Amino acid sequence: MRSPRERSRVRTASTDAIPTPRFDRELEPAPATATDLRAGSAPQTGPASGRTANAVPPRDSPSETATLGDLRGMFPAVLAAARTETIYLDSAATTQKPLPVIEAIDRYHSARTANSGRGTYPWATGLTEAIARVRERTARFIGAEHTDEVVFTGGATAALNAIAMSWAVAELRAGDEILYSPNDHAANVFPWHQVRGLLGRFGQEITLVPYRTTVTGEADTADILAKLTPRTRLLTVSHLHHVFGALNTLTQLRGRIDPSVRLCFDASQSGGHVPVDVTALGADFAVFAAHKMLGAPGLGILYCRRRVHAELLPFLPGGNSAVRIDTTGLVPGAMPELLEGGTPNIPAVLGLERALDVLQSIGMPKVAAHNRALTVRLVDGLRPVRRLRFLPGPAHAACGVGYGIVSFTLDGISAADLGFVLSEFGFMVRTGGHCVPASGNATAPSDPAQAESVRVSTHVYNTVDDIDRFVLRVRAIADELG
Repeated sequence: MRSPRERSRVRTASTDAIPTPRFDRELEPAPATATDLRAGSAPQTGPASGRTANAVPPRDSPSETATLGDLRGMFPAVLAAARTETIYLDSAATTQKPLPVIEAIDRYHSARTANSGRGTYPWATGLTEAIARVRERTARFIGAEHTDEVVFTGGATAALNAIAMSWAVAELRAGDEILYSPNDHAANVFPWHQVRGLLGRFGQEITLVPYRTTVTGEADTADILAKLTPRTRLLTVSHLHHVFGALNTLTQLRGRIDPSVRLCFDASQSGGHVPVDVTALGADFAVFAAHKMLGAPGLGILYCRRRVHAELLPFLPGGNSAVRIDTTGLVPGAMPELLEGGTPNIPAVLGLERALDVLQSIGMPKVAAHNRALTVRLVDGLRPVRRLRFLPGPAHAACGVGYGIVSFTLDGISAADLGFVLSEFGFMVRTGGHCVPASGNATAPSDPAQAESVRVSTHVYNTVDDIDRFVLRVRAIADELG
């Protein structure tokens, strides 16, 4: 096997010459609604407009569509990696950050650091207005109908735990059931076990009902349908699976699920990677991770459909948490503050707005198409490799599908060792169980869905050349193994 120093020097010669797009908007633009980004006019609410208060205007349409060939110049870490012959293929773990996001966060810390919702001076009031603007912008991006359906949390894990603690603890009773997949991310598994244990301490025994995953990595809707009962209260699913790279919309179950069953979509992997419309999905809850949407870590987005608002308890009672005290105890207030509390991650919220700028300037359909093309090319390139085995996912689909995630194993070398060798040759990929609680389960060691694996994941800053070079390296390693 050739040493890292002998790696091919083939790179795109013009990489460093790519112009860097600039988003020179100030931290606090002149007070205006998010509609100004689209049409230059402020929206109206109330009877005059025919919309209810907190209604979200139509989605933005990209006015200046960026070309994918220009995008690498927007990501300084990607450019730096190119200079050292390194390729980032781990966007399912976190995406690289574009300059507009970096600059927005830097401006908050270097120019106008203040707290929101606590002062009457311009720095503070400007931030309060900015957070409201980002909330409306986010609602449009995910397809929410109302801004009060969008909650900012400390991350996607915090968002799922908010559902567990604020909805499930309040609503579930002895004998109720939750349908879930043990092959999902731990953040969409452990909270439901936590709820079961917590309610069990008070004599309320609920049941967690696991459903199967198909060979294509999708939730087995036939199995789900067979396991629905009159006591089912929640069905939770990964919208885009973080290991299998399969998209779940539950379309086959439309009209066949009792309306009383709440639907939860973990959209941590799909947000910023494919178009998402929570209203079209029929979601009651949906969660997103800003750091996987070109944004900063430490910020989650929790969608709570209005029909569940009356069922929610406060999540983080304290300052700015929309609760008050009377003689009976805590009295819940209005959403979204009911599930928020304390100081928000202000720089991350400001960064999220710029991340949405970038994604919408490209166009989410174009992002999805780019990832699909790279996924199909990767699967086709790896398929002939001897002793390589794909985990459930797009490689097993009947047609060329893909959403930027492919996981595989290679006989004769562990996933961790393979990842180390790939790293020595400049490829940054994820290895291991990928936060799937069932991975490595000794009770089902032959289940390919539970194998530790190498995961390759892409985004708009990846190229066909990245994929081709990766495939060549995996082939070389497989040949070395004999």
